[in-house]
Amino acid sequence: MALPKSVRLVEVGPRDGLQNEPGEVIATAVKVELIERLADAGLRYIESASFVSPKWVPQMGDAREVMTGIHRRPGVTYAALTPNLKGLEGAIEAGVEEVAVFTAVSESFTQKNINCSVAESLARFEPLMTRATDAGLRVRGYVSTTLGCPYEGEIAPQKVAPVARNLLEMGCYEISLGDTIGTGTPLKAKRMLEAVSREVPLDKLAAHFHDTYGQALANLYAVLEEGLAVIDASVAGLGGCPYAKGASGNVATEDVVYLLQGLGIECGVDLNKLIAAGRYITGELGRRSGSKVALACG
Repeated sequence: MALPKSVRLVEVGPRDGLQNEPGEVIATAVKVELIERLADAGLRYIESASFVSPKWVPQMGDAREVMTGIHRRPGVTYAALTPNLKGLEGAIEAGVEEVAVFTAVSESFTQKNINCSVAESLARFEPLMTRATDAGLRVRGYVSTTLGCPYEGEIAPQKVAPVARNLLEMGCYEISLGDTIGTGTPLKAKRMLEAVSREVPLDKLAAHFHDTYGQALANLYAVLEEGLAVIDASVAGLGGCPYAKGASGNVATEDVVYLLQGLGIECGVDLNKLIAAGRYITGELGRRSGSKVALACG
């Protein structure tokens, strides 16, 4: 299959990138400024917050303030993660227009992460999906550990497809396939996508690959070759997984944009402005960027 002519980027840095940041809670104004800069760079989908208990995820405790502090630009989706009904109600009150839910392929990972089985996690989403639909919100679904699990090792492609199909049947308009611990390789990524796309249309799938073993861009190219046209990425490569030892951040949005531009694939993002946004947030965090492109550009 030919490469897609355009790719829709899902920027997850303000949520997935910052939620496990150690140390002091990042100021709301810094989060809002980051989101504004990302929108100014041309990103049209920004996962901006997570409506979860501040007890468990302190960095997301100001989700309402962030979502109400953003200057909403026409054509930009500002989404939030809502793992339960309470979170969903908070998102609705804050004017969120799209939400996301998450589960995993691995039973062990799901137990460690949200203290239930995969089947139980899906059952929990049913009332949430009904409420979101009633409120006119679209719901995106995440499936973690599609290429490997820190507890169970390699994941068989045929195990991923039913979970993705269940989310689709529940009403998720798009399913993001996550390589949570970044152990995937291009052939594994292709085989996983082939298995899932037999049960879920390719145009309803996205790739969410971490770069722990330096394979994320290669894996993305592999699935682009299969026709996949939605990619999750995090500015400056921010993020990680607290349940996966050694799991580094998501693939850097800057590096993905550079790859897409080199392939002649449209994504609508100004790379220079994106690099500046990454420099802003890493400066605020006092850390080095996880983007090879940003570092190469000085």
